[in-house]
Amino acid sequence: MRDEEDTIMYVGKAKNLHNRVRSYFVEKISGRGPQIAQMAALVSRFEYIVVDSEMEALILENNLIKENRPRYNTLLKDDKTYPFIKVTVGEKYPRVLFSRVQKRDSSKYFGPYPSAQAVRDTIDLINRLCELRTCSRNLPKDIDKERACIYFHMEMCCAPCESGRVTEEEYSDRVEKAIKILSGNDREIIAELQGKMEKASEEMLFEEAAKYRDLAAALNAVHERQKITSSDMDDRDIIAMAVSEDNDVVIQVFFVRDGKIIGREHFFMLWRQEEKDILSEFIKQFYSGTPFVPKEIILPRKIEEQELIEKWLGDIRGKRVYLKVPERGSKEKLMELARQNAELVLSQDKERLKREEGRTIGAVKEIEGLIGLCGIERMEAFDISNISGFANVGSMVVYEKGKPKRSDYRKFRIKSVAGPNDYACMHEVLTRRFRHGTDEKKELELREESAQYGSFTKFPDLILMDGGKGQVNIALRVLDELGIDIPVCGMVKDDRHRTRGLYYNNTEVPIDTHSEGFKLITRIQDEAHRFAITYHKSLRGKAQVKSILDDIEGIGPARRKALMQHFKSIQEIRDADTEALMQVPGIRKKEAENIFK
Repeated sequence: MRDEEDTIMYVGKAKNLHNRVRSYFVEKISGRGPQIAQMAALVSRFEYIVVDSEMEALILENNLIKENRPRYNTLLKDDKTYPFIKVTVGEKYPRVLFSRVQKRDSSKYFGPYPSAQAVRDTIDLINRLCELRTCSRNLPKDIDKERACIYFHMEMCCAPCESGRVTEEEYSDRVEKAIKILSGNDREIIAELQGKMEKASEEMLFEEAAKYRDLAAALNAVHERQKITSSDMDDRDIIAMAVSEDNDVVIQVFFVRDGKIIGREHFFMLWRQEEKDILSEFIKQFYSGTPFVPKEIILPRKIEEQELIEKWLGDIRGKRVYLKVPERGSKEKLMELARQNAELVLSQDKERLKREEGRTIGAVKEIEGLIGLCGIERMEAFDISNISGFANVGSMVVYEKGKPKRSDYRKFRIKSVAGPNDYACMHEVLTRRFRHGTDEKKELELREESAQYGSFTKFPDLILMDGGKGQVNIALRVLDELGIDIPVCGMVKDDRHRTRGLYYNNTEVPIDTHSEGFKLITRIQDEAHRFAITYHKSLRGKAQVKSILDDIEGIGPARRKALMQHFKSIQEIRDADTEALMQVPGIRKKEAENIFK
């Protein structure tokens, strides 16, 4: 579930998605706290990923929660992770251990597995079948230093700590047997356990039969392997696509980091060329703008110029990048999942995606056509807020590809203007904004760092002013003073303070009030005003919060706090004499007399 700012609020799984979602919007459900109602009121849209089993859904849910930390998830937000089985093959006499962490060491890891108890039962089973050691003795150094422990007498360890009990070759065979079991080659073991269970049952040894039954069940449970997490801890992207009859294309990307799916993105494309070009063009466009390139990129088929693209991606990453087409195994299963989700998006979300694109990129294209520009990606809008010149502030909001980029919003407290002079305030705001940008660029160049690390270094393709001719001329004057060339538009309002149109090149441009371009301009103008007025209200509120104690000489924040903690109210302080005032920590006779006056 995502809110209006597209922030993930909640991650959950369900067998029946319709019923699960509906339950959050049904009133008067017993046992439901107020948080659910609060969350439901904030939901803006839903996003879902289809998997093959409930177990896979559980593991994916865990991965996504740990990566995104949604506000309304609680059950899986601890630091606990799904367990692994660790075989310490780097040791002379390896052990089979339970592990919550997968490290890059000489050990072999199997998992992760959904059931910790099943893992423990399986380790116990392996120790009973293979009789491997569980102790932390330093072998072979500690051989014959102590007698064999109780596990030897319980027939759960072959006692390599005593010479003559087992040779290195025999112990290695036992380890290989354990690895085969963990690798899934356990048919013979399961058949053996079932045979022992049936024999014990025939002999009326039901407790013994139940033990073998439970061990076999544990072994089956731990081998319910899943595709959501890989044990190799590699970074890779899984790219799949779905194509409709009318050449609508959805590209689905699963992001696998440290062997775990941490998220996904889908991209809607309308392609007029041959299908074989889609993947290569998407890869070139997508990875030219992404800050991270993984070691592997898994594709549904080979692409044109594959070797060249691999070399190009390797140059970006600084290490070799592999483009692979899986034919079997977990990677192929992940690819199938990605393809299924791409088809779902294409069939069920196509119209929504088209509408979203129309509201954002399509609206920007409309604005480009209205004013005769092209290549507009980033727009910055500016506004001023004050009350009769009190607490003058300015705001800057940023839209990229038709969507708000709130991390780049900036607010300005006016320093050089006193009184209600919006033009002078706007001149200061724009000067500070673009001077900051040019100064930061110079500093970063001197440090040989990229301009992307600056707070003001990225300049807009179009400046939008809240107002008409006057505000536009102020912006053009500032840009001319700084030697910067950026087109400027004014967002003109009517007598009712509603958006009317655009002012560009000394002309008010006519615009269809029902178009997506007009709606985008309105949203930008409203957002700039909201951001400015919010900052203004916060400053005004701070200025109005004032105590009569502020004007007393010698009474600072610490003493004000001490006075209020001691007397509880201003009236009690008024009624107190100097002796009573001096009982307050930090109040001496001089300060007490000043207060008493």
